[in-house]
Amino acid sequence: MSEMIDTPVDGTLDATGLNCPEPVMMLHQHIRDLVPGGLLKVIATDPSTKRDIPKFCVFLDHELVEQHEESGTYLYWIRKKHA
Repeated sequence: MSEMIDTPVDGTLDATGLNCPEPVMMLHQHIRDLVPGGLLKVIATDPSTKRDIPKFCVFLDHELVEQHEESGTYLYWIRKKHA
C-alpha cells in the first residue's frame, strides 16, 4: 500500500454498485464542487472506471494522483486543477 491511501482528502465519492456512465457523471459534479487543488477520493466497483476516470482526468486537466485496485474495488485519488 502507498502513503496516498492515508492522505487526508477534501471529499469522497462512493460510486460503489454504479455502472457506466454514472460514476463519471457523479465525478464530474463532485469535482465541480471541490475547491481548486482539492483532493477527491473515488470508490468504485465498475471495472470500466479503470479506463474512464483516467481519461476524464486527462480531458479536464485534473491530476490522477493515484489509483489502486483491491478485491474488485477501484480507488482513485484526484486533485482538482487550479483554475
